Amino acid sequence: MTDAAEGASTGAADARRADVTLPEAVMLLLFDPRSGTIAGEGQSLLYTLGGAMLIELAARGHLELDDKQRRVRAVGHAPEDLLLRGAWERVPETATGIRGLTIDIGVRSRESTLNRLVARGDIRQEPRRLLGFIPTHALRGGDTGTRDRLLRPVRSALVDGVDPDARTATLVALLSASKNLAAMHADIPWSGEIYTRGKKFERGDWGAKAASDAILSTLVVQVVGTAFATTLATLAQPD
Repeated sequence: MTDAAEGASTGAADARRADVTLPEAVMLLLFDPRSGTIAGEGQSLLYTLGGAMLIELAARGHLELDDKQRRVRAVGHAPEDLLLRGAWERVPETATGIRGLTIDIGVRSRESTLNRLVARGDIRQEPRRLLGFIPTHALRGGDTGTRDRLLRPVRSALVDGVDPDARTATLVALLSASKNLAAMHADIPWSGEIYTRGKKFERGDWGAKAASDAILSTLVVQVVGTAFATTLATLAQPD
């Protein structure tokens, strides 16, 4: 095996062993392995990823909210996780508005997040040629089972009303705020009840099991309720 091939193999193995971060989980859940498409592709997806990056960084102690809980700043050392480090390096040490950071980080996050999922084997890229000669690729579902593992508790919270843990509650809030839950109907049958439950998670109404993580809940409410959801609502307005 060449040094390059050995390095690529080692990198893929490291990616598979690493914890699934929130941006990876969001993208993987929005990915439909049946069609090979990602729901919300475009600005909606980018801002969703930006919000997920900020929440993950804060959950790991790399960001902190100011006293009014509307601005954040970088603290501590850079994350060891390279995906998160790229986002953390965009956050200044002086308090900065969440909305601007969500956009700034989000527009840079799609390729790096997708590349991580491909390295894990959660999503496969198959080479294609557009118009017979332009190199491109198609996305296909992987065989790791990670998407199914992430989907089960999300579905239980939305469909069955099961109290989730804080991590699952965060995922539900992000998916709901992205306005793409309806596009996930093949996995989570869409209904008015699903919409209502999703909105409750956006507001931080997580139930007793997840309520103990008040700091995470507060950050999620600020990201999806103030900066993130407001931005997407603006984008959805007609010209």
